[in-house]
Amino acid sequence: MTDQSPVEQQRCPCGSGEAYLACCQPFHQGSPAPTPEALMRSRYCAFVFKLSDYLQETWHQSTRPQSMNLDPSPEWTSLHILDHSTRGDTGTVHFRAVYRLGDGWGYLEETSNFAREGGRWFYVSGDTTEGPLKPGRNEPCPCGSGKKYKACCL
Repeated sequence: MTDQSPVEQQRCPCGSGEAYLACCQPFHQGSPAPTPEALMRSRYCAFVFKLSDYLQETWHQSTRPQSMNLDPSPEWTSLHILDHSTRGDTGTVHFRAVYRLGDGWGYLEETSNFAREGGRWFYVSGDTTEGPLKPGRNEPCPCGSGKKYKACCL
């Protein structure tokens, strides 16, 4: 018997392949993310789980919005890290996040900028593009199931 919730037992939405309990949950509970990539992954999970307090806490105070409403957020389905780098106390992460858009799909692609202060990484800003995603029948399904689109969500 386990005391873990179903969310803690599931694979982490960030795409690491690890259980949420061992991956992004410790960051959501206050442990500092060790790299900009780890922070980006945990922030993606915070969008999935609608953890607006965590997003605010990990947003650099110089660019942090006053408040956040995640209720109208789309249904995020997958995260793909395309590139990342760290130089001293700054870092960047280029990612693509896929979401369900009504009966279709969309993507948000961003090159995010991070800064480390007091031993903690913070999201500063990002250069974002967004658009519809039209997967082919034989491509992997954007829902993240690992199945072909035609055998899953088509």
